[in-house]
Amino acid sequence: MKLYIDGLPVLFPYPKIYPEQYAYMTDLKRALDAQGHCVLEMPSGTGKTVSLLSLIVSYQKYHPAGRKLIYCSRTVPEIEKALAELKRLMEYRARYYFDPDAEDPNDPVLKLPDWVDPDEDDKDGLSDGGGGSGGDSVRSMSEDPDPEGEGSNAAAERARKKARFRKTRKAKGKWASKLKLEPFLAVGLSSRKNLCVHPEVSRERRGKVVDARCRDMTNAWVCSKGREEPGSVELCTYHEELGKLQPGEMLPQGVWTLEEIKEMAKEEGICPYFAIRRSLAFVDVIIYSFHYLLDPKVADQVSKEMSKDAIVVFDEAHNIDNVCIESLSIDLTRPMLDSAFRSINQLADKVDEVKRTDASKLQDEYAKLVEGLQAQADARNGVDGAESIMTNPVLPDDLLSEAIPGNIRRAEHFVAFLRRFVEYLKTRMRVLHVVAETPASFLQHLKDITYIERKPLRFCAERLRMLVSTLELTRLDEYASLQKVAAFATLVAAYDKGFLLILEPFETENATVPNPIFHFTCLDASLAIAPVFERFSSVVITSGTISPLDMYPKMLKFETVVQESYAMTLTRSCFLPMVITRGSDQVSISSRFEVRNDPAVVRNYGNILIEFAKAVPDGIVAFFPSYLYMESIVAAWHDMGILEEAWKYKLIFIETPDAPETSIALENFRRACDNGRGAILLSVARGKVSEGIDFDHNYGRAVIMFGVPYQYTESRILKARLEFLRDNFRIRENDFLTFDAMRHAAQCVGRVLRGKTDYGLMVFADKRFAKADKRQKLPKWIAQQISDTHTNLSTDMALVEAKLFMRTMGQPFPEGKNGVSLWDLSDVEARQAKEREHFERLMQMDLEQEQQRHGANVGTAGEKGGGGGADKAGREDDMLLDDEDDEADDEWLIARVEEAERIHSERLKGGTAHIVEDYDAEFGDGADLFELDLD
Repeated sequence: MKLYIDGLPVLFPYPKIYPEQYAYMTDLKRALDAQGHCVLEMPSGTGKTVSLLSLIVSYQKYHPAGRKLIYCSRTVPEIEKALAELKRLMEYRARYYFDPDAEDPNDPVLKLPDWVDPDEDDKDGLSDGGGGSGGDSVRSMSEDPDPEGEGSNAAAERARKKARFRKTRKAKGKWASKLKLEPFLAVGLSSRKNLCVHPEVSRERRGKVVDARCRDMTNAWVCSKGREEPGSVELCTYHEELGKLQPGEMLPQGVWTLEEIKEMAKEEGICPYFAIRRSLAFVDVIIYSFHYLLDPKVADQVSKEMSKDAIVVFDEAHNIDNVCIESLSIDLTRPMLDSAFRSINQLADKVDEVKRTDASKLQDEYAKLVEGLQAQADARNGVDGAESIMTNPVLPDDLLSEAIPGNIRRAEHFVAFLRRFVEYLKTRMRVLHVVAETPASFLQHLKDITYIERKPLRFCAERLRMLVSTLELTRLDEYASLQKVAAFATLVAAYDKGFLLILEPFETENATVPNPIFHFTCLDASLAIAPVFERFSSVVITSGTISPLDMYPKMLKFETVVQESYAMTLTRSCFLPMVITRGSDQVSISSRFEVRNDPAVVRNYGNILIEFAKAVPDGIVAFFPSYLYMESIVAAWHDMGILEEAWKYKLIFIETPDAPETSIALENFRRACDNGRGAILLSVARGKVSEGIDFDHNYGRAVIMFGVPYQYTESRILKARLEFLRDNFRIRENDFLTFDAMRHAAQCVGRVLRGKTDYGLMVFADKRFAKADKRQKLPKWIAQQISDTHTNLSTDMALVEAKLFMRTMGQPFPEGKNGVSLWDLSDVEARQAKEREHFERLMQMDLEQEQQRHGANVGTAGEKGGGGGADKAGREDDMLLDDEDDEADDEWLIARVEEAERIHSERLKGGTAHIVEDYDAEFGDGADLFELDLD
């Protein structure tokens, strides 16, 4: 479907569109035009991702500047889904431009791989040697004999595959150019663990080990030594092959999912991770995790080259404030400090060894440190000051102009400095009472005891990075604890406000054996995201559960130009939210701490599970506020025989903190649902299942929320944050706790609905959900479906409603309901015609009001007339002149409005680009019909 949104031609990859999608794209277009930030909440299962991508890609293609899209999501599956949606969109755009008059543009009339005959070298001039490195590698590897025989044949075969792959890629590009297809490159970036294709490193299960082994084979000094002395060190052949290509030639045009780019990289023999990293300046769309923008350590390496006019989207951003806080928070434990101390001793040994064998290295490093950090900062970030603010908020701009303090310039001095600092931290952990202090208090105590000043601490992380590079260390995973200690030192010295240090000597309240943890916790979420808002002009924060909308601009300190929550248009009520406040025995149910272990409450919760297992087909997902509560209540259910009874109707699976175990449980849960046996999945709010797993159709016919998912209110970190929010943002403790609990509850129950053809029950099993302050903080699309008759139910009453709902939903879905919850192009045009008519009516009212005001002014002047004849005649002449001027102004205004309406109607009917250019030339660049000032 091709539709026009405020003059912008948008290609939407489906023949019909939801009203919410049209409204969403309209508001998103307003935000992009205004180059401002926006917060948009769109119901789950209504095509938020495809709407966002369709609008922004069309915006990129329509405007010659071609603003880059930085799309941030939370998990790898969500990144994959976004890439798949974008791939479908770009395939549709290619088909549309290939045959725009096709009856069904979604038919596969254009498949690039089917066009290409890579053996047509003579026809298209794509010979093996003519394309650059492909032909060269074939000749060099096939002409050089291999003494082992078989290796020669294998190498030649690999070379032929690579050459054919590159030749095919060039042929695709040539055909795409002939058909005038859009040049477009979109990739997803994930960790080395998810992208590595090295046959040995990719087998490692832990991400930190993969990172360490990768760095050992790709460090600059390792690569240099390996090239000078072949065989002396182990190099990654995929990384070495990548160095032969120019950054703009590493990735062919198209949309590459993570699996596709790994397959392509294997064929070409290049590293997909570094190919993506080095191609970021050339991509149109990059999709990656929040941390690549919000974590300063990662952003400094990955996102520093992003252009300022890029459009940033944080999808599923209901939890973005917690991501910001986690990116600037550090926890130190006693085993971690012991590991850091061992690393310091290894550093000292390595420094002594280098001093004996190659002292010039340390001397050169010392000379660079005397010059200061500005040259290094310029080399890494460019000369633009905004770049450095973006990439490293931990090291502020004013420090870059300074030289590193003299007491940590020499390597041996810096090692001694680290040893003294770690010893101080170990001493602090010997206390047996809780300590909470500000960074200023901590630094003062540190200075009094060890004479360590604040300034050298601020450079600690940067100095360690330089020393590791100078010493050419390997196995960097062994220095992870020391790196964390250095980051802690830099953070505690860099920030005065928005942080708190909390030392807890015991792991739990009832523990007797000390297990101290030093929390350096960030309280101000705006610190991590501030560089993003300062650098990029358009930041979109969107999710299906982000109510109340005004909370996020407060906490993150930014201004919005658009802030909207959309209702859900339905042809049938496909989801039924209900609040169960009491059991069948009329005993109130709640997960409050005082009553959560009451046998009556536990029994009633178990009866809810059994009765819904009987009444609801296929899959049921139940959520608990915490792992601890889930474990206690499941144990109690086992003792009461409730689990045994529920097993008669459905299998039961439980989420655990261990990710592999949870993945196996999910797989078996889906298998049980597919086989018709039915299953129950017991999960935890804020867990993996609640955040990134969809239970569409038969996998989730009901979601039961056992209790309100409040955070642990006795947590000292939470108490400190609540106090900070109250003092700095005037957000009351209870308001934030309720907001946080309800956004996670909404996220949990939203798992049940993944489309308008889907259906399911949303059961809130806690009497506190019936209170108005809880319901008001639910998303608009859920709150609109909660009727007063469904907010104070017993278990029996809820079962009656659930059975009726399931019988109703079991009927065939009503087709042909266009114009209500599903629009085709004619419905969109009719909506736009109504908007145009409404606008014209408003303009006519404004003109009439202006004329009435003008007539009233004339009448008042006539009443006040009097005096001499000459004065009266003069005033009458002036009034006649004023009337003529006013009439001329009115005629000009009416003509201006009529012309604007004509141009706007042509734009809505499908006007071409030159009409918009004429419109801008007549009424001013960026003028909009809806912004004409009639006063």
